[in-house]
Amino acid sequence: MRLILLGPPGSGKGTQSARLAGRYGVPQIGTGDMLRAAVDAGTGLGRQAKAYIDAGELVPDELVVEIVRQRMAEPDAAAGWLLDGFPRTAEQARRLDEVLEQSAKEIDRAVLIEVPDDEIVRRLGGRRVCAACGAVFHLDWKRPAVQGVCDLCGGRLRQRSDDAEETVRERLRVYREQTAPLARHYEKLSVLVAVDGRGSVNQVFDRIDGVL
Repeated sequence: MRLILLGPPGSGKGTQSARLAGRYGVPQIGTGDMLRAAVDAGTGLGRQAKAYIDAGELVPDELVVEIVRQRMAEPDAAAGWLLDGFPRTAEQARRLDEVLEQSAKEIDRAVLIEVPDDEIVRRLGGRRVCAACGAVFHLDWKRPAVQGVCDLCGGRLRQRSDDAEETVRERLRVYREQTAPLARHYEKLSVLVAVDGRGSVNQVFDRIDGVL
């Protein structure tokens, strides 16, 4: 099973990716993790990526695609994989198509988790993170016993700057701008399926599992 998981920030992609990878017995491939691993290992690609990262620049598509290609060629990915966080743009999708064509492989499904913007703002805007231990709470469904104080270590809870409403809405604007053509790309390939991302983690997982 070769899967791509798409969705806006706060849609639960990370949680669902991990569960789906376990369900179908394929590795979860996240480009962020792969880039960090390549940099830490000091590989040739890692050194190239580090130069861009250190300069505060985006790692070029061709470099990211090559890192993904090498990861997909590893033995544990022989039976399939789940891409989480890649591709992000139509150009990255096109380059991924070329890589798959060269290896005579195809994408089985691209799953788009759909969540309304207002729901995303509520999810991310209510998140609070402990400055000391990193524990995560939420003002709606995982409230700390004492407001502003971590249940685990007593540290101060704070809202991350990228969870502020104005920032979240800007992130969503960029996401919509980039993902609309990406979704159309996979729709043309007849592999795109959309699921409602509202509800509990189990409910969303069951919907995705059902369409797969």
